[in-house]
Amino acid sequence: MSAVLSLLVIAASVYVLAIVTDEFFVVSLDRVADRLDMPSDVAGASLMAMGSSAPELCIALVAVLIGGAHGEVGIGTIVGSAVFNILVITGASAIIAGELVIRDRSIERDSAFYLMSIGALLFVFWDGNIQIWEALLLLMVYVVYLVVLWQWRGKGEPEGESRKVPAPVLKSDNDRPSLIARFNQLLVRIVYVVARDPAKHYVWAMLVSIAIIAGLSYALVEATVILSAAIGIPPVFVSLTLLAAGTSAPDLIASVGVARDGRGSMAVANAIGSNIFDILVGLSIPWLVILLFMGQNVEVATEGLISSVFILAGTVVLLYAFIYTRRRFERWEGSVLLLAYVAYIVYVIVTN
Repeated sequence: MSAVLSLLVIAASVYVLAIVTDEFFVVSLDRVADRLDMPSDVAGASLMAMGSSAPELCIALVAVLIGGAHGEVGIGTIVGSAVFNILVITGASAIIAGELVIRDRSIERDSAFYLMSIGALLFVFWDGNIQIWEALLLLMVYVVYLVVLWQWRGKGEPEGESRKVPAPVLKSDNDRPSLIARFNQLLVRIVYVVARDPAKHYVWAMLVSIAIIAGLSYALVEATVILSAAIGIPPVFVSLTLLAAGTSAPDLIASVGVARDGRGSMAVANAIGSNIFDILVGLSIPWLVILLFMGQNVEVATEGLISSVFILAGTVVLLYAFIYTRRRFERWEGSVLLLAYVAYIVYVIVTN
């Protein structure tokens, strides 16, 4: 019974997270970016990445604060989401769209920084004990990435493509709201009573969104630990697979939508950019909070995580190899990535 209830809590929390993040948090951050007159590349890699990765960041922060077995949940969610983003989001986008035409030269830049991020993460993970300077190292790599984006802005970005990925719009074929869309609208109205209009009251909506996301993240972490105990598997397994896929589902829907519209560069950039933020900020911020303000040691269970970090590097190399051939990402190549994700899940199951 506890396993079923925890699964229901995970499913409901992920669903509400997706709605609150897309309809309120991302919209409010978009208004902040406009007010600050930030270049699209910098806004996409910082504020918009924060919006799409808010669930993973909050889960990691909550998991580290609770400590114990919960700590593995946050790290596993971020690492698992990174694998999901590269293999499933780009693979599904290519399959549904038929092919992705990659015109944006910044894909090479982001891929290089992503590999650098993975190398830094592997270095930090290696001894299983996180130091303050190691967490700061990850954060500094991200700062360098933002500086490069600022210098790069406007170069290689194809006309008509924005770095921002719009939230999906669910409609039926006759343009009447589907049952899911009507339920989404009801949930949005409920949150709207407290958060108000995120386009006008963006600061308040941002704060309310953060509070809701934090609360749901706590529920997800607790439900994941309960589920893992009920079925007798390590929490890191559930976070690497179920929780990672659930928190990345909104990005999957959005990327598939823009890929279908012919914006292949945006679909790939969304996956890689979110991963850079997740690794460099989603892990370093929670670690710094614990190390600087709580005076506690941060230890990570390297078993299963080190191998997943190597898999992360392999996924981006495989993706870039496909893209580099003819600047096109075809349907059969997307199928290879999805099969690679299935192989990854089988590997995680066997090793855990």
